[in-house]
Amino acid sequence: MNKNSSTLRVALRLRPARALLAAALLGGSAGVPALAQTIAITGATVAIGDGSEPIQNGTVVITGGKVVAAGAGVAVPPGAKTIDGSGKWVTPGLVSGYSRVGLVEVPGVRQTNDTEARSPFSAAIDVAPAINPLANPVAISRTAGVTRAVVVPSAGSGIFAGQGAVVDLGADMSPITKARAFQYVEMGEEGARGAGGSRPAAYLTFRTMLREAQDYAKAPASYDGRSKDSLLNRADAEALVPVVNGQMPLMVHAESARDILSVLALKQDFPMLKLILAGATEGWMVAPQIAAAKVPVIAGGLDDLPSAFEKLAATQSNVGRMVKAGVPVSMGLMDRDEGLQLRLATQQAGNMVALNKIPGATGLSWGQAFRTISSAPAEAMGLGDRIGSLKAGKAADVVIWDGDPLEMESAPVAVWIDGVQQPIDNRQTKLRDRYATPRPGALPKAYEW
Repeated sequence: MNKNSSTLRVALRLRPARALLAAALLGGSAGVPALAQTIAITGATVAIGDGSEPIQNGTVVITGGKVVAAGAGVAVPPGAKTIDGSGKWVTPGLVSGYSRVGLVEVPGVRQTNDTEARSPFSAAIDVAPAINPLANPVAISRTAGVTRAVVVPSAGSGIFAGQGAVVDLGADMSPITKARAFQYVEMGEEGARGAGGSRPAAYLTFRTMLREAQDYAKAPASYDGRSKDSLLNRADAEALVPVVNGQMPLMVHAESARDILSVLALKQDFPMLKLILAGATEGWMVAPQIAAAKVPVIAGGLDDLPSAFEKLAATQSNVGRMVKAGVPVSMGLMDRDEGLQLRLATQQAGNMVALNKIPGATGLSWGQAFRTISSAPAEAMGLGDRIGSLKAGKAADVVIWDGDPLEMESAPVAVWIDGVQQPIDNRQTKLRDRYATPRPGALPKAYEW
């Protein structure tokens, strides 16, 4: 909705020039730690990421891997390396609220796909050891300004998929920001399939499993999980104890209005649950109830037509209507190449702004839209004090853009994660640059016989 495909093709042709612009702006090498150096980006349009609107002629100061200050009238510290941001935008790094980045590289090749498991274990599965920071989608997403991501497991058998993580997309071998950040469970149509074929079976299975986890918490030594009546083995029961005690968030995938209300009602039996709703395509229909329950939502931002029976009331105004009702909403990729296309985050948010121009639609202001892909997902994960905005003391996840980041022709010219400047190339950009202008010469070795 932001821009048409021809504009995007023009933007892609401009990317090599952006690499030159980045080198001219920064002067240094990507991947070199800047922790001991103070950097001041001046004269830029600055978006804090907290829901406020962009600030003209702002300054961002980072040092020691942290944001020191950001906004108008910020003084440049003596001795700081100054980057002229005139004509540029500076934002916090994007946070993908729902993804499977690092768990999958080629979805159709099983050896590169760790999103789900057919295993005796369910809730005990921890995705963190499987995150591959060398997977091509990690670098591609980083090149698009995504610096952190919520990584969600997929349910291979049963309703519980396991423990998700929050990761950074830095060019290093230490991607984990927070392991075991939440437990993930499927309800609705997917949950019904995993529980034997019906929603009543899914909710009964859910309640029974949580009660077994409570039994384990009361007497771990006497719980063996081997009885034919037990739904949980010891490992899964132990993994669900933090969930029933309210120490670990429970992310529940539910799309329809009726399923959302059923999920909210679970707190009557398990009042300690710290719920996060994922999907919520029909969330706008029950937004007042979600807001009253103070449950954050992670939703998609590109769907405008029903793609399943549980999404019959799909509308692209869903996010705007929920935000208007007071629901804290983040956006992520729901059923849309969630392992590969994190770069669609800016299109999701940009569409929310564009909706304001459509009669009868409900969109978001620029600041509200950007918050759904920056501080809102960080807060939903309990990391709002560490990442997601340019407020003082937050991690120096900073992106310089060559234009408005919510317009599809704009792109990053510099990215920092934890104050470390990152490379902004990837396999796709290297192939593009190699073959953009074919020249006479020897064929690649693959063509030699």
